[in-house]
Amino acid sequence: MQRLQGRTVIVTGGGGGIGGATCRRFAAEGARVAVLDRSLEAAQKVSDAIREEGGVAQAIPCDISNRADVDAAVAMTEEALGPVDILVNNAGWDVFKPFTKTEPEQWERLIAINLTGALHLHHAVLPRMVERKSGRIVNIASDAARVGSSGEAVYAACKGGIVSFSKTIAREHARHGITVNVVCPGPTDTALFAEYKEGAGNPEKLLEAFQRSIPLGRIGQPDDLPGAIVFFASDDARYITGQVLSVSGGLTMAG
Repeated sequence: MQRLQGRTVIVTGGGGGIGGATCRRFAAEGARVAVLDRSLEAAQKVSDAIREEGGVAQAIPCDISNRADVDAAVAMTEEALGPVDILVNNAGWDVFKPFTKTEPEQWERLIAINLTGALHLHHAVLPRMVERKSGRIVNIASDAARVGSSGEAVYAACKGGIVSFSKTIAREHARHGITVNVVCPGPTDTALFAEYKEGAGNPEKLLEAFQRSIPLGRIGQPDDLPGAIVFFASDDARYITGQVLSVSGGLTMAG
């Protein structure tokens, strides 16, 4: 059974590891998928793979830190695929350094991508959802937002902001039939995590330490995330809003 047949979803960062896996899962559930990414090549690769499997997808270039880009991407999505029923804010970027070794220019870029970018998407999509009195928003934060993470101070601050922002938007728009929930990945085998390992100076030792600390005994894979994301976007979660779910193999257990 395809739970999302005929619905249109935007996935930001759709050309990456978690984003690509999420786009493919939405397509398998019957959704029409707008694959947004700064890299049109990466977005096109995911879109082509979905189409080869018989799904419906559109690759759309978008720098989420640029509001004009966001407005154009939403307009392109609606023209190609129809009104946006589901928004997944997944795009992210990080710098792996102790806070005192970072610079304000890095903070600005971190905030622009990890916080302001998501605000742009909400601001562009929410009014149309309010008009239709229907919508699902799933924001991808991080367990760094819930428990902190050494070397990721500004990133963690941005993701913490996403969590509190999501809860507020969930309250403001519950009466409009819109739900807003958050998925927090733990360490996941993506290009971003590869950069994190390299920044640590001893990647293999760091990987072993993570594996020992995760109760399920392994680093997450991109395909471990879409199930939770699609659940929040589906009617199975129609009575759930303002909630935060960690997908971390048990590394963090927050009530």
